[in-house]
Amino acid sequence: QFFSHGPNVLRQESNAPQAAFFSPLQKVMLPPNTFQGKVAFITGGGTGLGKGMTTALSSLGATCVIASRKLDVLKGTAEEISSKTGNKVHAVQCDVRDPTSVKNAVAEVIQMAGHPDVVINNAAGNFISPSERLSANAWKTITDIVLNGTAFVTLEIGKELIKVKKGAAFLAITTIYAESGSGFVLPSASAKAGVEAMSNLSLSSSAEKYQFFLFFNISLNSQGAFSRLDPTGSFEKKMIERIPCGRLGTVEEIANLAAYFCSDYASWVNGAVIRMDGGEYVSMAGEFNDLKKVTKEQWDMMEAMIRKTKGS
Repeated sequence: QFFSHGPNVLRQESNAPQAAFFSPLQKVMLPPNTFQGKVAFITGGGTGLGKGMTTALSSLGATCVIASRKLDVLKGTAEEISSKTGNKVHAVQCDVRDPTSVKNAVAEVIQMAGHPDVVINNAAGNFISPSERLSANAWKTITDIVLNGTAFVTLEIGKELIKVKKGAAFLAITTIYAESGSGFVLPSASAKAGVEAMSNLSLSSSAEKYQFFLFFNISLNSQGAFSRLDPTGSFEKKMIERIPCGRLGTVEEIANLAAYFCSDYASWVNGAVIRMDGGEYVSMAGEFNDLKKVTKEQWDMMEAMIRKTKGS
């Protein structure tokens, strides 16, 4: 029961009746020791989704190594998770934007824990801004973390895996608007779309069959990221209203899905993009979905009018 601390959501107060039918489970999905003897490397592992995924993998037997720029935060998280799971969690300082920092971090991971069996590219950055307000530096800040950082980590670990003729599961955390696009998050949408494209390009090369890439999309609010996307909290209610499940997602739900895709149970899954968003994407995509605002009385009236219509 390593997830017994309850749902990790942002200020969620949902009165939607359907939320009661889709309540989140707070327990690990896979059997004990699923990752026994495996090494997992998670970027952005000190907080939020990274911390949740590390907790899940560690509780299932993995030796985890978490990385980010803030070593003090990482060490605290590593100690906290280790005390819960009884398995060692290592902390490695790494700035994914810097190829040299990535190279040094990967060397440290291999030295202390061995070559990774699981690589989760979770480090990210984001903020809301009208596109015309974006500076070149603002664009570069996000794309360096999200797209370049994912590439640097993937390439560096991939090269080391080739040397020892070993494969690994690669997983990246993206977002539903990587597929649809969205206003006010242009750098993030572009960079996340690039990450998804990278998975297909890598899979298409026969020279890279030593590894497989597994990607899934998420729409989940984590405290660190969402403080820059909805700083006043004023948009949360509207967001929940357009999610058919009637609630936001939890860190635990993402952690369970991530653990599955990184496990041997999913070894036949390659290059997949899994949308996990409570139905938000398809709810927004339907041309006539706004008709949900129509009342029963209005439907009765419109049905009568439609029945009177002759011909096509």
